[in-house]
Amino acid sequence: MSLPGESALQRPQTVTTRPSPPDTGSEFTSLLRDVKGQQLLDRRPGWYARTIATNALGLSATVTGMVLIGDSWWVLVLAPVLAVLCARTAFIGHDAGHAQISGDRVTNRRIGLIHGNLLLGMSYAWWNDKHNRHHANPNHIDKDPDVAADVLVFTSGQAAARTGFRAWLTRHQAWLFFPLTLLEGIALKVYGFQDLRRQSGRERLVEGTLLVTHVAGYAVLLLTTMPLAHALVFAALHQALFGLHLGMAFAPNHKGMDMPDPDGDKWGHLRRQVLTSRNIKGSVLTDWFLGGLNYQIEHHLFPSMPRPHLRHAQSMVKAHCRDLGIPYTETGLVDSYRQALRHMHDVGEPLRADI
Repeated sequence: MSLPGESALQRPQTVTTRPSPPDTGSEFTSLLRDVKGQQLLDRRPGWYARTIATNALGLSATVTGMVLIGDSWWVLVLAPVLAVLCARTAFIGHDAGHAQISGDRVTNRRIGLIHGNLLLGMSYAWWNDKHNRHHANPNHIDKDPDVAADVLVFTSGQAAARTGFRAWLTRHQAWLFFPLTLLEGIALKVYGFQDLRRQSGRERLVEGTLLVTHVAGYAVLLLTTMPLAHALVFAALHQALFGLHLGMAFAPNHKGMDMPDPDGDKWGHLRRQVLTSRNIKGSVLTDWFLGGLNYQIEHHLFPSMPRPHLRHAQSMVKAHCRDLGIPYTETGLVDSYRQALRHMHDVGEPLRADI
């Protein structure tokens, strides 16, 4: 089996080892100094205030539309709109988790709890724990939870251990990837509730209360604005498109990029983040659709950099990598999906060969 439009596929590599110079710390120091000199790490409270307010107005207008036309099947037109706005909400929560919005930890947490737990039913604490571990060691097979073997696998070693239904999933995971993202909206809610067992004390109480409030509020909103049949179809469409949108935003970033050798040379911060990340070329529309995550390299190098500054830092990062001879990967949106899917297809090849 091969993916449409593919040439001959190479066998997958589990990990990649790239030699690092003896003093890897100095590679990042000068870039950090230049970025600070351009004030690109300074926060943009006004920009975020406008972004949050605009998103809130959009959500309010959508809910108003649901109230006004809920008795008609035309209400389903608002499900994709709500999915897109929920993705904007997730991006705001993501930025709060990285302290991009405010220098005050409490303020960021409150923004994250509102946009994550209350508005989306997605645990802010769970996301922060998982996402911070990813940022610390992207694509590291032993340390990055995003490449741990789960429904999907990302190395030939992980694939070799698959049996039964999981082996079937791995054989076809490239084709199943986008259909599976339709379930991501629900999965994120489930993970949040499961994570409450890890949390303790006041954090569990606050997180759990907000998660339950979201579920109850969502159900009440649907059931009081439209008939049951409409509500069920609306919820299915909304959650599926929300998951798909998030999958499309996160899939291009690291899948198919270098994976550090756990037993090999230690990469410095610059190489660890640049070699494992992929940027997406595009326009202002791309920036909006992907929530700034299309500047994945810059985001990983400077996680607390406000979203509107990422594009300004790109030219500096590219020039710095060019001077050091470090590959800087940037491609179009469609090609990024092709590369990610090809990698997943390659990983499953040994299991297909055994059939």
